[in-house]
Amino acid sequence: MSRKEEHAATWSFAELARWAACVLGTPGAFLLACATIVIWGVTGPLFGYSDTWQLIINTGTTIVTFLMVFLVQNTQNRDARALHLKLDELLRSIKSARNRLIDLENCTDEEIEQLEKQFHRLKRREDRHSHKVEQ
Repeated sequence: MSRKEEHAATWSFAELARWAACVLGTPGAFLLACATIVIWGVTGPLFGYSDTWQLIINTGTTIVTFLMVFLVQNTQNRDARALHLKLDELLRSIKSARNRLIDLENCTDEEIEQLEKQFHRLKRREDRHSHKVEQ
Protein backbone atom coordinates (compact mmCIF):
# COMPACT_ATOMS: atom_id res chain seq x y z
CA MET A 1 0.00 0.00 0.00
CA SER A 2 1.43 3.36 -1.00
CA ARG A 3 1.83 6.17 1.53
CA LYS A 4 -0.99 8.12 -0.12
CA GLU A 5 -3.35 5.13 0.04
CA GLU A 6 -2.33 4.51 3.65
CA HIS A 7 -3.11 8.15 4.49
CA ALA A 8 -6.48 7.88 2.74
CA ALA A 9 -7.34 4.73 4.74
CA THR A 10 -6.29 6.42 7.99
CA TRP A 11 -8.26 9.53 7.14
CA SER A 12 -11.32 7.42 6.37
CA PHE A 13 -11.07 5.62 9.72
CA ALA A 14 -10.52 8.91 11.57
CA GLU A 15 -13.56 10.40 9.87
CA LEU A 16 -15.63 7.31 10.68
CA ALA A 17 -14.53 7.43 14.32
CA ARG A 18 -15.32 11.15 14.58
CA TRP A 19 -18.72 10.66 12.96
CA ALA A 20 -19.51 7.64 15.17
CA ALA A 21 -18.55 9.55 18.30
CA CYS A 22 -20.85 12.42 17.33
CA VAL A 23 -23.80 10.24 16.30
CA LEU A 24 -23.59 7.40 18.80
CA GLY A 25 -23.07 9.67 21.78
CA THR A 26 -26.50 11.26 21.42
CA PRO A 27 -29.69 10.64 23.38
CA GLY A 28 -31.33 9.47 20.14
CA ALA A 29 -28.76 6.70 19.70
CA PHE A 30 -29.27 5.63 23.31
CA LEU A 31 -33.05 5.55 22.83
CA LEU A 32 -32.61 3.50 19.66
CA ALA A 33 -30.46 0.99 21.57
CA CYS A 34 -33.06 0.82 24.35
CA ALA A 35 -35.84 0.33 21.79
CA THR A 36 -33.87 -2.51 20.19
CA ILE A 37 -33.59 -4.27 23.55
CA VAL A 38 -37.30 -3.76 24.28
CA ILE A 39 -38.30 -5.09 20.86
CA TRP A 40 -35.99 -8.07 21.32
CA GLY A 41 -37.49 -8.74 24.77
CA VAL A 42 -41.07 -8.46 23.52
CA THR A 43 -40.39 -10.93 20.72
CA GLY A 44 -39.15 -13.52 23.21
CA PRO A 45 -42.51 -15.27 23.65
CA LEU A 46 -43.01 -15.20 19.88
CA PHE A 47 -39.83 -17.26 19.43
CA GLY A 48 -40.32 -19.31 22.58
CA TYR A 49 -37.23 -17.80 24.18
CA SER A 50 -35.21 -20.13 21.96
CA ASP A 51 -31.45 -20.42 21.86
CA THR A 52 -31.44 -18.67 18.49
CA TRP A 53 -33.44 -15.76 19.91
CA GLN A 54 -30.88 -15.38 22.71
CA LEU A 55 -27.97 -15.84 20.32
CA ILE A 56 -29.18 -12.94 18.17
CA ILE A 57 -28.87 -10.37 20.99
CA ASN A 58 -25.66 -11.90 22.35
CA THR A 59 -23.96 -11.88 18.95
CA GLY A 60 -25.24 -8.44 18.04
CA THR A 61 -24.14 -6.80 21.28
CA THR A 62 -20.77 -8.54 21.19
CA ILE A 63 -20.05 -7.32 17.66
CA VAL A 64 -21.18 -3.77 18.41
CA THR A 65 -19.14 -3.65 21.62
CA PHE A 66 -16.05 -5.03 19.91
CA LEU A 67 -16.21 -2.43 17.12
CA MET A 68 -17.03 0.43 19.48
CA VAL A 69 -13.89 -0.25 21.53
CA PHE A 70 -11.75 0.72 18.54
CA LEU A 71 -13.84 3.77 17.66
CA VAL A 72 -13.83 5.04 21.24
CA GLN A 73 -10.09 4.43 21.60
CA ASN A 74 -9.42 6.35 18.39
CA THR A 75 -11.45 9.36 19.50
CA GLN A 76 -9.86 9.32 22.98
CA ASN A 77 -6.37 9.12 21.49
CA ARG A 78 -7.10 12.05 19.19
CA ASP A 79 -8.63 14.12 22.00
CA ALA A 80 -5.73 13.36 24.35
CA ARG A 81 -3.20 14.28 21.66
CA ALA A 82 -4.99 17.58 20.96
CA LEU A 83 -5.19 18.36 24.68
CA HIS A 84 -1.48 17.67 25.14
CA LEU A 85 -0.63 19.97 22.24
CA LYS A 86 -2.77 22.75 23.72
CA LEU A 87 -1.13 22.34 27.12
CA ASP A 88 2.32 22.26 25.52
CA GLU A 89 1.54 25.53 23.78
CA LEU A 90 0.43 27.10 27.07
CA LEU A 91 3.58 25.89 28.82
CA ARG A 92 5.77 27.29 26.04
CA SER A 93 4.03 30.65 26.20
CA ILE A 94 4.50 31.15 29.96
CA LYS A 95 8.04 32.22 30.80
CA SER A 96 7.94 31.00 34.40
CA ALA A 97 6.66 27.52 33.43
CA ARG A 98 9.06 24.61 33.47
CA ASN A 99 9.55 23.62 29.85
CA ARG A 100 10.55 20.11 30.88
CA LEU A 101 6.84 19.51 31.55
CA ILE A 102 6.28 19.70 27.81
CA ASP A 103 5.92 16.16 26.42
CA LEU A 104 5.40 14.83 29.94
CA GLU A 105 3.24 12.05 28.49
CA ASN A 106 6.42 10.55 27.02
CA CYS A 107 8.21 10.29 30.38
CA THR A 108 8.63 7.07 32.30
CA ASP A 109 6.35 6.28 35.23
CA GLU A 110 9.24 6.93 37.60
CA GLU A 111 9.87 10.41 36.14
CA ILE A 112 6.19 11.27 36.43
CA GLU A 113 6.14 9.99 40.02
CA GLN A 114 9.10 12.21 40.89
CA LEU A 115 7.37 15.24 39.42
CA GLU A 116 4.20 14.39 41.30
CA LYS A 117 6.17 14.26 44.56
CA GLN A 118 7.66 17.68 43.74
CA PHE A 119 4.19 19.13 43.23
CA HIS A 120 2.95 17.60 46.50
CA ARG A 121 5.90 19.19 48.34
CA LEU A 122 5.16 22.55 46.68
CA LYS A 123 1.51 22.30 47.71
CA ARG A 124 2.39 21.46 51.33
CA ARG A 125 4.84 24.37 51.41
CA GLU A 126 2.19 26.68 49.95
CA ASP A 127 -0.41 25.43 52.45
CA ARG A 128 1.97 26.09 55.37
CA HIS A 129 2.71 29.56 53.99
CA SER A 130 -0.97 30.43 53.52
CA HIS A 131 -1.75 29.28 57.09
CA LYS A 132 0.96 31.58 58.45
CA VAL A 133 -0.45 34.51 56.45
CA GLU A 134 -3.98 33.86 57.73
CA GLN A 135 -2.84 33.84 61.37
